[in-house]
Amino acid sequence: MELKTDAALILIDQQKGILHPRLGPRNNPEAELRMLELLALWRHSARPVIHVHHLSRSPDSVFWPGQSGVEVQERFAPLAGERLIQKQVPDAFSGTRLEADLRSAGIGQLVIVGVATHNSVESTARTAGNLGFETWVVEDACFTFDKADYFGNARSADEVHAMSLGNLHGEYATVISARRILEAG
Repeated sequence: MELKTDAALILIDQQKGILHPRLGPRNNPEAELRMLELLALWRHSARPVIHVHHLSRSPDSVFWPGQSGVEVQERFAPLAGERLIQKQVPDAFSGTRLEADLRSAGIGQLVIVGVATHNSVESTARTAGNLGFETWVVEDACFTFDKADYFGNARSADEVHAMSLGNLHGEYATVISARRILEAG
């Protein structure tokens, strides 16, 4: 495993809305700590950091523009020189300049962290893989929520998370732990 000097860290939806209790039970209670460790490594090594924020099209969303849910969590605030991409759908590539920005910078390796594993993380990682980027998803630097499956069966956040990572690994991305990336960093 080689972490390139220009690998981009894609930090998805670390906004205040993701902490709203109405989203229900979640998994990976230390995910934010892993995200912050990776963010510190990226900043220390001067690798590119790309913050992705969601501005929902749905008025009942925790990410509806004009309310506090869209505000970035202070601990994840972008620094000068770090790119901010605003999206309106789960996929950070759809309707944004993300692909063009990465291509113009010559970046081919992406490390994806954030929320929610089954939604914006999975959607963005699928597109990244389909576009030919070497894509890594950090399993312990992502989290998701309890969710019913198509048939109405309640699934725990751990189950939803595991299935989403299973959907990605080997086909669209390589799923990896934060520890392995920190050791490679």
